[in-house]
Amino acid sequence: MIKWEHSIFALPFALTASVLAAGGIPPLAKLGWIVVCMVAARSAAMAFNRLVDAEIDSKNPRTAMRAIPAGLLSAKFVAGFVIVSCALFVFGAAMLNRLTLLLSPVALGVVLSYSYMKRVTRWSHLVLGLALGIAPSAAWIAVRGSLDPRIIVLTGAVLLWVGGFDVLYACQDFDHDRRVGLHSVPSAFGVEGAFWIARIMHAGMLGLLVWLGSLFSFGPVAWAGIGVVSLLLGYEHAIISPKDMRRMNAAFFTLNGIIAVLFMTFVVADVLRR
Repeated sequence: MIKWEHSIFALPFALTASVLAAGGIPPLAKLGWIVVCMVAARSAAMAFNRLVDAEIDSKNPRTAMRAIPAGLLSAKFVAGFVIVSCALFVFGAAMLNRLTLLLSPVALGVVLSYSYMKRVTRWSHLVLGLALGIAPSAAWIAVRGSLDPRIIVLTGAVLLWVGGFDVLYACQDFDHDRRVGLHSVPSAFGVEGAFWIARIMHAGMLGLLVWLGSLFSFGPVAWAGIGVVSLLLGYEHAIISPKDMRRMNAAFFTLNGIIAVLFMTFVVADVLRR
């Protein structure tokens, strides 16, 4: 039920923020608890989404074979898994510092609320973006015990990045969402319009990364990383189109995972180099 590889979307940005906050590699124990919190929050969010959307998933041919609709897991078991994951997240937050503990219910509220958004707004993709985008700010707080406004720029960049590729991914459910009355950007603006909105979001993401670079006085290695990210985003938009979405999984899973890891690698290398 849980796609552990989905943690690769937000985790590299959280680790990048932790390195920026520490001006180098943070203590390994702190890094370990950040990873625990990230995986626990992601697991809770994904399981909760599967639980809340079980009936919707059962009516969509693309999702009908997910664990609950297919009868592989019971709703009771999944609910228990969500509770355990949330408890692990709060415990991990308590092991970091007082502020992370105090803010842990807020973080859980954000990541769990996404599951209801398709029922009320076409912009649910941005709520998903926020759920992953708070990771860098949370990691900064984990290291420093306070929040620096500069890191919120990275939160905004991740928000637009995730929102953009989720808009693209939702194009696969265009017919289903319109038929059952679920809200989404493709459902509201059509597939062609959704592709343009995703492009605008990803252009905004690149603009925020440039701003981030100036705020943190990035060196040439980190700037090269932003260049690589821009090329990969361009390639992502080149391999799919409103009329040909056969490579959507490659664009959604593979390329975006590579983008997150490479951005982290270049920025961390730049920080350590300096």
